[in-house]
Amino acid sequence: MFDTAVESTHVWLGLAIVSAGILGLALRVPTAPPPDATGLARTVDSVAASPHEATARHPLDARQIRIGAHRVGLRGPGGDAHASLAYGPVVPAVGGDGDRLRRVLRGIPPERVFGSEATFARALDRSRTTEPSWRSAPERLLVRRVTWGDTNATLVGA
Repeated sequence: MFDTAVESTHVWLGLAIVSAGILGLALRVPTAPPPDATGLARTVDSVAASPHEATARHPLDARQIRIGAHRVGLRGPGGDAHASLAYGPVVPAVGGDGDRLRRVLRGIPPERVFGSEATFARALDRSRTTEPSWRSAPERLLVRRVTWGDTNATLVGA
């Protein structure tokens, strides 16, 4: 008595709209999990917390990376992931002094790359205070804690 006729145009139109909405929702669901930013943050923290000079490598499965003094971010097919660093601030080996900082990150002593400890400290401060931006992610991220005199830093980069 209160049934709607199945042949009714309104029922078929409503069913088509609901089906299209469900299909759209299903297509928006990511097919892969987001990258593991927490694992990356743990690797960086393990080096930064060391009382001695230390080095670590962390494999990345992401398209882009953003390294800040207190946070890291990864972007991949499954979305974005961010994690805070417990032992910061760290120094991204990118930017204007990035080439010289990357050389130190890869194992060259800072006294061979920079003219003085003060120059090294200024380069660290500039890189640390630069606004982080998304960059292409390498296959592996390198983290190194380095000390020169009274200047300590944890460098992060490729």
